[in-house]
Order: sequence, then C-alpha cells, then structure tokens
Amino acid sequence: MPASDAQNKADRHFRLQKLFEQPGQRLRTGEIATKLNVSDDTVKRDIDELDHSGRLPLRKIGQYWILAEHASIQQLQVRLSIIEATALYIAGRLLSQIHDEQNHSTIMALTKLIDALPEQLRPPQRTLIEMTLQRQENQPDRSAIFEALALGWATQRKVTLLYAPAHKRKYSCQFSPYLLEPSGIGHTIYAVGKSDPPGDIRTYKLERIESAIVTDVPFTIDEDFDGPTLLRRAWGVMYGDTSEELITVRLRFSHHVTQRVKETLWHPTQDIIDTPEGCIMMVRIGDTLEIENWIRGWGSDCEVLEPFALRESIMDDVCRSTRLYALTVEAHDTEDDDYASF
Repeated sequence: MPASDAQNKADRHFRLQKLFEQPGQRLRTGEIATKLNVSDDTVKRDIDELDHSGRLPLRKIGQYWILAEHASIQQLQVRLSIIEATALYIAGRLLSQIHDEQNHSTIMALTKLIDALPEQLRPPQRTLIEMTLQRQENQPDRSAIFEALALGWATQRKVTLLYAPAHKRKYSCQFSPYLLEPSGIGHTIYAVGKSDPPGDIRTYKLERIESAIVTDVPFTIDEDFDGPTLLRRAWGVMYGDTSEELITVRLRFSHHVTQRVKETLWHPTQDIIDTPEGCIMMVRIGDTLEIENWIRGWGSDCEVLEPFALRESIMDDVCRSTRLYALTVEAHDTEDDDYASF
C-alpha cells in the first residue's frame, strides 16, 4: 500500500534533519532536493516548517543552508536490545490500535522500531503497519495536533489550542502540556496540563482539539502537580475533584467470571475478596463515569454494591434495555436485605 502524503512528509522531515546532524554541514537547496528526491520548492517549504517549529533552525548564507549559530538538532538517540525493541514495538502497536485516527508519528516510530528486530520478523510486522494505515485511511488526520502537543510537552513550550468540548461552545486557550496519557476506554490520547483560561489544570481529549500551534512561550510545571497521583485516582484518565474524598466502589462478581477478574490488575487500589458465590472487588477512585461502561461489559455477572448512585445508574441502564427488548421483569426493591447486608 502506498504511503500517504502526510507519512511521506514526516519521513522527509526526519531525513532532512539527519542531513544537518554533522557539524558545519552546508548544503544548497538543489543538493537537498536531490538527496530527498523532491523539488526545490518542496525543500523550501519543509525547511520553513521545520524552522518555525524549532526542530531544524537553519539559516541561509549565500547559496548554502547551514545550522543557525548556537543551535542544535534535538534528536532522540536510543540504543535498544532486541527484547527492549520488542517491548516498545508491542506498546506502539497497542497505541496504534486504540488511537483509531491517523497519527503518522506513531506509525513512523513503529517503522523505525521494526529495524531493530531480527530480519525474519520484519516482513509480517510491516504488513501489520500497512493494515493499520488502511484502517485509519478514512479517519481524520490528527498528526499535526499530536506533533504540536508532543513538541510542547518535550520542550516545555505553551501550545495555542482551539478546543471543542462535547456539549459546550469551542474556545481558544494557552495550554501547558504537563502529561500525555493514552486511554483504551476512549480509544484516544489525553493531554493534562494548565489551561489559560481558566488558569487551572484541565484534561483535553485529542479528538476534540481542532488546532494546535506551538508557541515560543516557555512554561514550568507547577511544583504541586503530581501526575502519577492524579492518574491513581482515575479509572482511566478522569480523576475527579482533587479536593473531594475518593469514592469507594464495591462490585460483586459471579463465579463464572471470578478467575478472569482476578487475572488482571484493573486499578492500583483494587482489593479482591473471594466469596462462596464468586468474589467482591473494591477500588477507590475519584470519578465513576469511566468505570460504568466497564461494569456494563460484565452483564449480569457483575452487581454494583456501592456507591448507591452508581448502582442506580446501572439499574436505570438495565431498565432501558428491558424496555428496548420488550422484556418483562419483576419489580426489584433496591433496598432489599441482600443489598443492605453489604
């Protein structure tokens, strides 16, 4: 499958940066065009874009392009063992699967990791990447937005965002990305950081960002910001109001799924107790919205014991399902003795 224009462009930018890694390198526009197999105009556009983003600060002296004085090219140099490359490749594959919109930086990272694998493993992995590209072909391209967030996060520079919340009016803000976090729940990537307005910590979903531009304004991470602690409060990425107490969630699972439940560490605070009927799991989280769909996925093998508001939400969903399928069930008293005993 032919590479997309965006993927070709990302690869070309990478090779263009590599040309100027050698100190004192001087190249004419035509020489660069020949090495990259593109036109002179394409080279000029690429240089302008890379210079604006700070990734390749070039200056032209006479007919030659040279690296700007006191500038350096920030290239991540990593040496990996085969096992380490395999681990990162699997992580990248997972990201490419849960993040279903186009992100050519992820694809390029996977492509480079393949080169660290044994020769006999490379062809099938390249086929998997082509399959990913095919799956994402008709999806929106978020590559530029992801690139701006990544650069802002890595270089600690503010990013101008145009954000469109799900049920509110879109707005522009200056955003300092403190943390980037993938989420399998929403098949997306979230950015956590300080947003102005409102001058407080916010979590932004990649798909709802309509534009992102890296600025030259630096930022420093607030001393009281503790990303790992925030994520520990969350079932996925929604950590709730940090001024409020954590919510205790207790779930009763049938014996049919108990082994599966115990096979996975679903949350760092989880505690599982065996019962004659199966098991009871307890977690402490800051927000219950993300855990609701996970609970629904277990069907009748999972019962919410507390909090009561979460139990009611799941019961309402069950009632809607019974009406949808025109089923008749006996009325259920939510305050029965069995529930009250827990």
